Amino acid sequence: MMAIWFTMLLVLGASQIIHHPEIFKALNPVYAYELLVEYPKGFWLLGAVFLCTTGAEALYSDLGHCGKENIRLTWIFVKIALVVNYLGQAAWLMTQGNTHLNGQNPFYTIMPEWFLLSGIIIATFAAVIASQALISGSYTLINEAISLNFWPRVALRNPTDLKGQIYIPSVNTILWIGCVLMVLYFKNSAHMEAAYGFSITIAMLMTTFLLTYYMFYIKKVKAFWVLLVLAVFAVIEISFFAANIVKIKERWMFLFFELFIFMVMYIWYFSRKINNRLLKFTNLTEKVQLLKSLSEDDSIPKYSTHLIYLSKADKNYEIEEKILKSIFSKKPKRADVYWFFHINRVNEPFTLNYEVIELLDDKVIKIVLNVGFRIQPKVELYFKTIVRNLVRDKELNLHIRPDGSTKYNAEPDYKFVIIEKFLSVENDFEVREGLMLNAYYWLKHLSLSDTKAFGLDKSDVKIEKVPIVYQPISKLSLERKAL
Repeated sequence: MMAIWFTMLLVLGASQIIHHPEIFKALNPVYAYELLVEYPKGFWLLGAVFLCTTGAEALYSDLGHCGKENIRLTWIFVKIALVVNYLGQAAWLMTQGNTHLNGQNPFYTIMPEWFLLSGIIIATFAAVIASQALISGSYTLINEAISLNFWPRVALRNPTDLKGQIYIPSVNTILWIGCVLMVLYFKNSAHMEAAYGFSITIAMLMTTFLLTYYMFYIKKVKAFWVLLVLAVFAVIEISFFAANIVKIKERWMFLFFELFIFMVMYIWYFSRKINNRLLKFTNLTEKVQLLKSLSEDDSIPKYSTHLIYLSKADKNYEIEEKILKSIFSKKPKRADVYWFFHINRVNEPFTLNYEVIELLDDKVIKIVLNVGFRIQPKVELYFKTIVRNLVRDKELNLHIRPDGSTKYNAEPDYKFVIIEKFLSVENDFEVREGLMLNAYYWLKHLSLSDTKAFGLDKSDVKIEKVPIVYQPISKLSLERKAL
C-alpha cells in the first residue's frame, strides 16, 4: 500500500515537472539562504514549512520490526518521491500565473479528474497506515521502556509469533484518550501545527544529542568530527525549534501530556534505583538446615504443606533476603516443602519447559520455568502440573509423603506468598524523595499486579504487606516526663 502511495506521489509530481523542468533550480540551496536572510520574515517561514520535513519518522517507528537495511533502501525511493511531488506542485503553480492559491489544494488539483476519487482513497489508506505506524511504534517504545525499567509493568499481548509484534491495551487506551483530548483542545489542524512541530523538533534535538553521545563515547570518533556533526544538525534543528515555538502562543497546554509521560518514566526509573539498593540476595544453601529445622518443629503450627515463593534470583542457589525474612520473622511459616519459583522469559514464542533443582531432599526445591514471550504465565497451573509429574515419576520422594489432602478435601494444600512493599511511617525523607516514592507506589498500585501477571488464583495466594524503610528517622525528640 505504501509503495502504491509513494509511486502515486512520484507520478503526479513528474506529470507537472515535464511542463516546467526549470523547477529543478529550486533545489539550489542559495535560494533558501536568500529567502531566510533577505526576506524580512523569511526565518519565521521555517515554522510554516516545517511540516513538509516531517512524516519520515513514521518509517523509523517500525524500525524494530523491519530492520535497518529495509529502512535504508526504502528511504531512497521515499525521498525521491516526496521531492518530485513537491517540485510538481510548484511547477503546477507556475502554470497558473497567480500568486495566490484561491482556496485550491495543489496536491489534489494536480490529479486528473478521473483519478481524483482513487487518489483520495489511496491517501486515506496511507493516513491509516501512518497512524498504525505511530501506534505500533508506541507499543515498541513502551515494551522497551518496561524492559529498561522506565515504565510500570502492563499487560502485553502477542498477536503473532514474531516477538516485535505486540499489542498493549493500556497504551492503546492512552492514545485514544490523548487523540480525543487533542481534537477537543486544538479544534483546528492549523492550531496543531506548531505543537506538532515543537514535539518533532524536540525529538530531533534529542536524537542529535544521543547520536553525539554514541559517536563520542561508544564509537570513540575523534572530537572534531563529532563536533562538526553536532554543529550542522544543531544549527538546522534549533532554527526550526525557534520558528515553531513562537507559533505556539497560548496553545501550550499540550505540554502537560508530554510532561506526564516524562514524569512517569522519571519517577519509575529513579524510584526503582532506590528500591534496588535495598534488594539483597543471599545464599540459599546456607539456610537449608534452618529451613529443615523449622519444617520439623512441631511446636509451631503448620502454615501450609507446600509453601511457594516467586523469586527474581536467576542463580540456582540464591534467594532474596525479604523471602527468608517472610519465612522466619515474627510468626515463622512452617511447611513440609519449601518451593522457590523463578520465571525465565525466553525469545522463542511458545517455549514452555522447567528445571527442578533440589537443594535439600524433599524439603527445599527450586523450579526454573522457561516461558516463551507469547505465553501468558499461569504459574499455579504449571506448579500443580509439575508436582503431579514428580509424584507420577516417583521423584524426590514426594509420592510417599502427605500432600495436605484429607478425606474431606482431596486437593493438595498449597499456599503462594506474594510480598508487596509499602512505605513505612518510620521514613524520614527529603521532599523530593518523599514525593517520588509516594508517586512510585501509586503507579505500582495502578500497574499489573503479580497475581494477574503470573496467573495465580486468589484463593491460594497470601498477599504479605512489608513496610520498607529507605531513610530511617535519625533524630527523634522523645523525652520521658518526670512524675
